[in-house]
Amino acid sequence: MLKILGRPTSINVRKVLWVLDEAGIAYDHEPQWATPGASTKTPEYLALNPNALVPVIIEDDFVLWESNTICRYLAARAGREDLLPSGLRERAEVEKWMDWASTDINNAYRDAFMALIRKDPTYDDAGRVAASAKRWNAAMGILDSLLEKREHVAGETFTLADIVMALSTHRWRSTPIEHAALPAVDRWMARLAQRPECAAYCAPEYP
Repeated sequence: MLKILGRPTSINVRKVLWVLDEAGIAYDHEPQWATPGASTKTPEYLALNPNALVPVIIEDDFVLWESNTICRYLAARAGREDLLPSGLRERAEVEKWMDWASTDINNAYRDAFMALIRKDPTYDDAGRVAASAKRWNAAMGILDSLLEKREHVAGETFTLADIVMALSTHRWRSTPIEHAALPAVDRWMARLAQRPECAAYCAPEYP
């Protein structure tokens, strides 16, 4: 059976768990990794992922890391072309927004999130937090403009791009910064909230 390693408070772990549940793939979850009791810097873990990050999936002798790559693999493994289309352009549209979330969105929120939620003292700088919040709101505004024109992130149907961006949006909402008004994003998240996987992984205990 496929195994996933990583604490569920990690947004990237929840991304993979959501895809596993959405695709109906059976799995074992080892949630202790990247907690004080199970360091990812041990030789055992570094042999799986030399970056010392979660998640990692293991299936027989196959080991895979990088969360977006894992999501794509799982959707293809399950034959879920609704989540990851086979059409070249349709697939590229999904992957574009997945990767944008991992680059632009993540880079925008890092200072604010690490200071205000993770309470990391190395990020405790009011100027950096304010600049981060401003960049984060601007990036979320791009998503809002997109969702004024379509029902879902990559088009008119639910895909992997919605999973990735819903988790990022949940993190934005959960961080105590001033939030821009994003009515299209609000409507989209309200629709997604009807999915049990969204309710599970965009829960209040997971900022």
